Amino acid sequence: MREGIFGTLTLFMVLLTLLPLWKHPVWWVRSWDFPRLQLCSVAFGLLIGQAIFFSHAEPLRVVTIALCALCLAYHAWWIIPYTRMWRHEVKPALESEDHPRISVMTANVLTPNRNAEGLRALVQEHQPDVLVTLETDAWWEAQLSSLESAYPYSIRCPLDNLYGMHVYSRFPLENAETSFLVEDDVPSMHALVVISEQLKVRMHFLHPAPPSPTENDSSTERDVELLIVAKSVKDDPGTPIIVTGDLNDVAWSANTRLFRKTSGLLDPRVGRAMINSFHAKYWFLRWPLDHLFHSHHFRLVRIGRLPAFGSDHFPVLVELQYAPAPEQQSLQSDADDEQAVAEKVAQKDASAEDVPEPEKR
Repeated sequence: MREGIFGTLTLFMVLLTLLPLWKHPVWWVRSWDFPRLQLCSVAFGLLIGQAIFFSHAEPLRVVTIALCALCLAYHAWWIIPYTRMWRHEVKPALESEDHPRISVMTANVLTPNRNAEGLRALVQEHQPDVLVTLETDAWWEAQLSSLESAYPYSIRCPLDNLYGMHVYSRFPLENAETSFLVEDDVPSMHALVVISEQLKVRMHFLHPAPPSPTENDSSTERDVELLIVAKSVKDDPGTPIIVTGDLNDVAWSANTRLFRKTSGLLDPRVGRAMINSFHAKYWFLRWPLDHLFHSHHFRLVRIGRLPAFGSDHFPVLVELQYAPAPEQQSLQSDADDEQAVAEKVAQKDASAEDVPEPEKR
């Protein structure tokens, strides 16, 4: 009986491990990119159970144990870079106070959530320079109007479809623009954040729709939006750049890695922590959906997940120091990556030329 249970669970684990290798964008395939940490835990539990209950002398049991170990190692390979066992991709900030800083807080509010006071309290406590809110509708816009004195510059796009977006900034915003890059009802925002006369940061705020049975049937729309932004910023290596938002993809997915390779942007979580921002209400189902990537012009002051305020996402706060370090390197792309990007982008009527470049206007 036990052998049958463990054998079935092992075969199921092997299936879930192999399924994401199929590059099909359909949601029920791509959704298994997300729970790498959970699958690691299940594979480890199976190994412990087999070690306790079974003798390792029989060949079939040895094969079962080996398959579990391989699954565990494979999933761990994806997530270990987001632990302290990996080297930092982004250098820590310099002790000198002479270098400008910018802090960015992203908060997917969950439109039906009505705890606006909870979010306002977090903003008051942490006082980010730039606040990005996602899923904000007209009600949320009205509730956040009290922030206008501290954040006099803003971009607003209230929507009732779970894709409303607002950006509030202490710093002036130049050439701010709201775009619908891939889908007509899914906005993105783009602006030049003016920290000083000498320092302006190109920022892109994104929230593409996820692959799911209630959203898009496939990941194509999400993937294309991320990749055309990646191609756009790749062509602007001299400008300080930040891309942030709820990308509806995990840090370790193949497409996020392709975004990093194409854009050349850095991930401050590498070598530090996963920063699992979703799901705030279920501790056993959490993964990193809210991201901030940046160019080599910045070093990391701090990064962290803030307390929940009623949404299904935790807010995330990142503070960066402007201290260019060209030796900081992201993942490197090759010819196969470039071909993969071209094939994905060709599936939609969109291109990197559609992405606003606020510093060039």
